[in-house]
Amino acid sequence: MGNREQLHDLRQKAHNAGIEGNSKMTEEQLRDALQRVGKGERPEMAKQQAKR
Repeated sequence: MGNREQLHDLRQKAHNAGIEGNSKMTEEQLRDALQRVGKGERPEMAKQQAKR
């Protein structure tokens, strides 16, 4: 899978997890936010923490 498709897939997973407005997040931030949501953190907080 190419980098572009991988990033698209991560954005789709983030959207499905409730992390809205993720278009400006980096791949690393997306992975961090998805991991946080997976551990039970609210999507808004996960996004905010990942962007720090």
